[in-house]
Amino acid sequence: MLADLTYEEVAEILAAGPAVVLVPVGSVEPHGPHLPLDTDTTISLVCAKRAADRLEADVRAVVAPSVPYGVTDYAAGFAGAIGVPAEALTAMLHAIAKSLLATGFSHVCFVNNHLEPAHDTAVRAAIEGLPRGAGSVACPLTRRWGRTLSDEFKRGDCHAGRYETSLSLAAGARVRGSFGELPSLGLSLSEAIRSGKATFAEIGMDRAYTGAPREATAEEGEALYEKLVTMVVTEVSEALVVLRS
Repeated sequence: MLADLTYEEVAEILAAGPAVVLVPVGSVEPHGPHLPLDTDTTISLVCAKRAADRLEADVRAVVAPSVPYGVTDYAAGFAGAIGVPAEALTAMLHAIAKSLLATGFSHVCFVNNHLEPAHDTAVRAAIEGLPRGAGSVACPLTRRWGRTLSDEFKRGDCHAGRYETSLSLAAGARVRGSFGELPSLGLSLSEAIRSGKATFAEIGMDRAYTGAPREATAEEGEALYEKLVTMVVTEVSEALVVLRS
């Protein structure tokens, strides 16, 4: 964990050869009546920690402090939704990446699990215009990897549903017992967004969730983390091959 290190320890890591840094990115927004507001950040952090452990076999890897705030326009009207403008998020992440590369890290990977379209676009925009030759930056969750995740994820009815609740159970997050009593909802966020709906309320997500949270299990969460970690490790490893060539 980067924040736990002294500057001398960081210097030792960088002097030993190529090193990568994973930056968890999330949000503060409602995830139904059963999951914490920081669910996206927790998923990103757990994924980053596990990916860093696996990467250590080939390259030094550290996990930077999480960026917990994101674009949360779809959660407008719900208590606890704390968002920032897309341009502010882009500027902050761009500055973080630029600083990490200037420090000497070879590769920066934003591990983002808050997929609101404007937020995702803002994260990806942060990697543009960085100095050439300083290293590389990536945001790994693309269609290449999205198709490997659960059916609920691919349908788009996964906000605080089976997908995120399973990941939260596996992470040891404070999942309220009510998740086992929540009715399943087949409201697809992706379809609603394409149709022009702009908030959870407009979509019909009156309790800020969709999908089937009551079907969630920690075992499924572990299987999903394995897929997410494989995604991050593969993207980082491929980026390092390009840098070394």
